[in-house]
Amino acid sequence: MTMEQLSKDRSKTRQWEQALNLLYVNFRDYSKETLRTFDSEDIHQARVNSRKLLTLLSILDPQHTSGLYPVFKQAQKRLGKVRDTDVLIDSFKSRRKLAKEDGDTRTAELLEAVIKHQKDKRKDYRKKLAEELPKLTGKDLDGLWNDFLSGQLEDLVAKRDANVVMRELEVAYEQKKKACKTIFQQDAESPEAFDSLHQLRIAAKELRYTASAAAFALNQKFHAHEEIYKNIQEQLGLINDKRVWLDTLNSIGRDELDIGKKTWSTFTSTLRSEVLDALHQNDVVHIANRTKK
Repeated sequence: MTMEQLSKDRSKTRQWEQALNLLYVNFRDYSKETLRTFDSEDIHQARVNSRKLLTLLSILDPQHTSGLYPVFKQAQKRLGKVRDTDVLIDSFKSRRKLAKEDGDTRTAELLEAVIKHQKDKRKDYRKKLAEELPKLTGKDLDGLWNDFLSGQLEDLVAKRDANVVMRELEVAYEQKKKACKTIFQQDAESPEAFDSLHQLRIAAKELRYTASAAAFALNQKFHAHEEIYKNIQEQLGLINDKRVWLDTLNSIGRDELDIGKKTWSTFTSTLRSEVLDALHQNDVVHIANRTKK
């Protein structure tokens, strides 16, 4: 190996190390703040940084030989449970406010019952997070992290190419898009169609996060991908969010919330209509059929 090549390899390794360390420090700092206050934004940022760490580790170490991946994955899972409940509570609070403004007291009461139920769930999720996150972000993780940087990183960086991984993710996205198109042609409002949209959203999210976290290692042609797939993910997310609201209500059940049959039926029918409206208004069929330029 020439001195020039050796210098390039070392520079490339330093780039990866700097990017990884920044995410790691952010993850640790936001996790620490999360355990102190359970602030929604701290939880969100801890989760985002853990997701980006998982993204970069998947590029470098797809076999997860370092032992880091399952630790960040478990942290992300626990953070995600609390974060998703935070978002759901805020969504139902907004709907309750609108119901009150419209003088719809029965719907407001239903939403108040849902919010209380979700707050009880969040309390359990926070408790589990408080129990597990300190173990997941302690000295053992620091040891694994330092061993990874000093022992494995250089060899992994030399063997792996983020551009190849991006191309693989593009192919996976195109395959899911094709499957989505096929299902939509059969029945655009079926459970299978919604599930295929969910899978397409996940594929878009993977591309978005890879384009963001690995931007320093990607060719120019991939630099617009973060924004492109963020837009697709958000459009699909509008449908997914409304479906989650409906699924949440159905999983709790009318009896658990002690809500009258007529109020329950009216509200769930309204939500169901909103899901279908979102499906069509956001031009999802066009997204599913979108061809890459």
